[in-house]
Amino acid sequence: MLSPVEFDIFFSICQTEVHGYMPSERVMFENFFEQVELADRLGFGTAWVAESHLSTEVQKMNEGAVIPHFVGEIGLNTDILQLAHRIFGRTRQIGVGSIGVGSAIMNILCNGGPIAAAERIKTFLTLHGLDPSERRILTVGFASGRFPFINVPYGIVPRDAVEAAAWPVVKNKIFEEATEIFLRLLNGEILNSSMIATRYLRRKDFRSDADWKRVLDAHGSPVNEIPLQPRWPFPNLKIIPQEPRMELLRLSIGSHDPQLQIFANTISPVGVFNLSITPGDEIEQTNERMRTAYHREGGGWQRRLMPRTVLVFINDNPQQAKEEARDALTNYWRALEGTLDEEKVRRATNNALIGDAEAIATQMRERFHPEDRLMLWFDFNNHDSKRVMKNMESFMSEVAAQSVYR
Repeated sequence: MLSPVEFDIFFSICQTEVHGYMPSERVMFENFFEQVELADRLGFGTAWVAESHLSTEVQKMNEGAVIPHFVGEIGLNTDILQLAHRIFGRTRQIGVGSIGVGSAIMNILCNGGPIAAAERIKTFLTLHGLDPSERRILTVGFASGRFPFINVPYGIVPRDAVEAAAWPVVKNKIFEEATEIFLRLLNGEILNSSMIATRYLRRKDFRSDADWKRVLDAHGSPVNEIPLQPRWPFPNLKIIPQEPRMELLRLSIGSHDPQLQIFANTISPVGVFNLSITPGDEIEQTNERMRTAYHREGGGWQRRLMPRTVLVFINDNPQQAKEEARDALTNYWRALEGTLDEEKVRRATNNALIGDAEAIATQMRERFHPEDRLMLWFDFNNHDSKRVMKNMESFMSEVAAQSVYR
């Protein structure tokens, strides 16, 4: 009997150096497609794929590089929509009747911003849905991007002294504005920027009086609120195509901000995208909040609408699995930050599934709710595709094929 937990799979396509080996881009994509085809045969639900933009190697040349020690490219997928067409073309079972391919996650600030992102999605849905028998679904996880260097070329920078002083808050307001434009255009509305709510800076947005005072000093006068000019000014428009099969689309917001999660659901049914490092109490608080906040047209909140990323290190030898996990996590954090952060390695290890099949089944019973949906990450810091696929097979045959919550 299958476990009630849903099993998706997460792919990073991260072209980084592992023990001195750096695969070519061609090898990276070849590995990805043989793994996703296997995932299809094994019965995984959704193939979630990480997204990145612009070379992380080249950004190291710039002042203030955010990941100066990382060797290689943190991700090679720059367009989930092009990739999804290829995935659907090479698989048969993934998502049949439910979910198919997921973006983890789409940046709606870069590459033309929210208007362009919404139009690309409608184009994809139109082409994907030309076959009336098509039922496989695209889930678009969307957010504002992990690294600022990706958004800077697209004008996501402070425009004046006030925005510079309030930049962390302003960035969140920009994503909120983008979310409104993105969702309303996907809903088929005719919009102009005057129809988009004005965003304001207020004391409650800041952690301290000192932070707010710096913003007021930059503004030049004491006020209760400071309006922000639209980031995307535009006249009346409506995106095309206008007759896509919207039933083939699901949405998930990549933000831990409770108010932003609630705001998105005033417009459309929008799930929540969470990573493996999200604390358990925050997971439960989000589920509780979304039970009342989830858009009424979504049919009621379910835990599966907040899929959770989980690293998997499975090995018949439990000690070997622990060593593999520590090695991969140590190499990753050292590459990302230049130093070894033992606390981050510890937290990541505590959130990973590590051991033989029996140990992993026990960990799942202890950590997850029976209605959770997991994105299992097998290719983390591992370019040995045959081993990655063996681990996928071992998990599905030895863990998923038993009743984990008996």
